[in-house]
Amino acid sequence: MKDFLFRMTKMTFGLILFSFGVVMTVKANIGYAPWEVFHVGISINTGLSLGVVAIITGLVIVVLVTIIGEKFGIGTIACAVLTGVFIDLILMIDVIPQAVNFPIGLLMLVIGMFILAIGTYFYIGSALGTGPRDSLMVALTRKTKLPIGLCRGILELTVTVIGWLLGGMVGVGTIISVIGIGTCIQITFKALRFDATAVKHENLAETYALLTGKGKK
Repeated sequence: MKDFLFRMTKMTFGLILFSFGVVMTVKANIGYAPWEVFHVGISINTGLSLGVVAIITGLVIVVLVTIIGEKFGIGTIACAVLTGVFIDLILMIDVIPQAVNFPIGLLMLVIGMFILAIGTYFYIGSALGTGPRDSLMVALTRKTKLPIGLCRGILELTVTVIGWLLGGMVGVGTIISVIGIGTCIQITFKALRFDATAVKHENLAETYALLTGKGKK
């Protein structure tokens, strides 16, 4: 139980950092990352907050990957719900000012991506399940047999186009985000000597068995 609580705390801390990084990339005001373009576009047209849109999107994806046949963990649901909650809280507190020019925006974007990468390290390291969007990427790869990089690219291009058509900001920052987030994550993981592929994520059935004593992890 102590180990589980530690991992839950680690996951939650990671999601807070991840959300902080997302808000900073939005406040950079030079073009949103693909999923943020999508979220903001829907937010503009529905009047829902950015966080609520992120929650609804995450939960819809959880349902989709479940239908497809992918297993998910408590961390998958937590990522879908808590990330949106934390994004709205950070925006409400208004601790991150909006960039007033391109150089400051670029700096904020890069810092935001590294904060997001550190949050990803803590979140994945908890081994409680991958995020909804990562689960969808994996599910599509299994079903289509296409390379995982191509599936990710198709997903991000699709949500970017939809978000842009709905009014989400696409700019230089969008291109930098597509190219840069992977690099930031790679640099961060290497510096922390973390191998994400070595993590065995715990699905809901395994977590239930662990907490109830009806099985072993």
